[in-house]
Amino acid sequence: MNRALIVVDVQESFRVRPLWADTLNPGVAEPVNRLVELARAAGDLVVWVLHTEPGSGNPFDPATGHVRLFEELGEPRPGEPVLHKTAHNAFTTTNLAQILTTHGVGELRICGIRAEQCVETTTRVASDLGYEVTFVSDATTTDPLGRFSAADILERTETVLRDRFARIATVAELEAEDTAGVPAEVAASTA
Repeated sequence: MNRALIVVDVQESFRVRPLWADTLNPGVAEPVNRLVELARAAGDLVVWVLHTEPGSGNPFDPATGHVRLFEELGEPRPGEPVLHKTAHNAFTTTNLAQILTTHGVGELRICGIRAEQCVETTTRVASDLGYEVTFVSDATTTDPLGRFSAADILERTETVLRDRFARIATVAELEAEDTAGVPAEVAASTA
């Protein structure tokens, strides 16, 4: 079974909004880059997803010039799809499912911006479509919402996804797994 990394909405649209000052992990590009390098080293497909709201005039309107990957992520390599979505999840308004099917992908690692919104929704839809999903918590960030801190929201997202829609892992855990060739929980149970 092939694997893909889905990087959801790690785009400049978020950094130009005042809320970015309160984001949980303003340095999210670093763990995302580690995941991308891990995926590339393993021969996994890397898919970049950008949220767009054409005609809105807000930072997600392509006309503003902010609908682009964080500069620190570099340019996608040839063969790495860049999809533009207009829904919360990365499947509904893109050809993501077709791309994954074409590449024989059955396992996904998902990360990005707005843990409880686009990243969680993509994770849930992927699970419902039958993919084996890993939500990568430290390569995902979000903002405070109402009375909830950004850390509270990430914790809530991990809690509702864990063992129902996805496995929850950190970049370091995935690096250790890929190095060892076995999932961390399997390695721990045999130690």
